Amino acid sequence: MEHKPETVGATMKDVAEKAGVSTATVSRALMSPEKVSAATRQKVDEAVIAVGYSPHAMVRHPRRSESRTILVIVPDICDPFFSEIIRGVESVAAEEGYLVLIGDCAHQNRQESAFLNLVMTRQIDGMVLLGSQVPFETGPEEQRSLPPMVMANEFAPDLALPTVHIDNLTAAFEAVNHLLKLGHERIACVAGPQEMPLCQYRLQGYIQALQRNGIRLDPRYIVRGDFTFDAGSRALKQLMRLPQPPDALFCHSDIMALGAMAQAKIMGLRVPKDLSLIGFDDVELSRYSDPQLTTIAQPRFNIGREAMNLLLEQLQGKLVNSGSRLLDFEIKIRGSTAPALRQKA
Repeated sequence: MEHKPETVGATMKDVAEKAGVSTATVSRALMSPEKVSAATRQKVDEAVIAVGYSPHAMVRHPRRSESRTILVIVPDICDPFFSEIIRGVESVAAEEGYLVLIGDCAHQNRQESAFLNLVMTRQIDGMVLLGSQVPFETGPEEQRSLPPMVMANEFAPDLALPTVHIDNLTAAFEAVNHLLKLGHERIACVAGPQEMPLCQYRLQGYIQALQRNGIRLDPRYIVRGDFTFDAGSRALKQLMRLPQPPDALFCHSDIMALGAMAQAKIMGLRVPKDLSLIGFDDVELSRYSDPQLTTIAQPRFNIGREAMNLLLEQLQGKLVNSGSRLLDFEIKIRGSTAPALRQKA
């Protein structure tokens, strides 16, 4: 018997041969599992995984075995940034009669088997990934056995998935450019984790804005954080100990900017008179600070809506190209940025 090359998608016939049953039995096991014995169902399930039969093939006949359930994987459920994206996903899902499950990736080692179980037992129809860190393997081979997936907010080219996000590099460039137009030259950057692609793009935007304006990059002005309030506070402490501390700060998230703002007040620095601050995301909290935070507004609700619409297209059997769908960002100028104080000669 000739084996198909691995690059070719496995068929129901491949599953049948592997399981030692007819294609009709495979079809019954996948469409109406209650109509076959537990032993046959297990044989078919194991064969599906072994030959890499793609559940995408089942999308063409959505009524056969759909669960009407979507899994949204969130990097950290405690981060208020994600709430509006999830609301956008849920608004479209509810219109189409889908239930949305939330999976928190912050404790991925504990959750990995639970996520995989949901996927492999076909209890979910598709996934929306809100970060680049996914709690299971997502290489080309593994993707053949996974349900349709869409990325929202993050962009990870190596995953080759349909993606909805903003142009993070240009947005960061505009944020830093706003500070430069106000006359600031000692601009520091509180960056997010190095392994996150969106942080790499935002850091590039910061660097390019300085270079475009002829300002030398000082590596000591770049401090890494983890998107938490405490990270912003720690970063400012570190920056203000420098021989020439910055007079403006670009933060990769509003929460880190708010942490820096709180620390500035503890240190007796006036925002924006002594220190201008600009954040990123426009979370609800950014309007409750004193002064209100200047920030880059992401259309988070629409990012969620568009991601769910892309997923629905795949679930309806439409061919969806991988790659970026860019939505517009906006700079919200509020009270935390002001013109630089002129330095005495």
